[in-house]
Amino acid sequence: MEIEIRVIDDVTVVEITGSVDSLTAEQLLSALNIQIAQDRVRLIADLSGVEYTSSAGLRTLLGTLKDTRRRGGDFRLASVQPRVLRALELSGFTSIVTLFPDVDAAVASFTTRTA
Repeated sequence: MEIEIRVIDDVTVVEITGSVDSLTAEQLLSALNIQIAQDRVRLIADLSGVEYTSSAGLRTLLGTLKDTRRRGGDFRLASVQPRVLRALELSGFTSIVTLFPDVDAAVASFTTRTA
């Protein structure tokens, strides 16, 4: 798995490529926690390069969502691939996290909605 971080305005985009599973979830959690520790709590996960996530990956996403909201921010998902979307739907995750078709729409949502 590869992780790239970029900032657009005051929104941090975490671009993930590869699978998020029990072998890689800790690496992703660490990268996300670093952003939160630096008060970057307007986070977007760009999942365009993720074809698979396990329950470990879902736990990482859920923990990040809770942490950002606790600090007055939010965590949004962009470009979710069909297989990952199915896992999110089956786990009930789609009812608690906001999904966007692409990163631009997710970034724009922070300026048009209360974070």
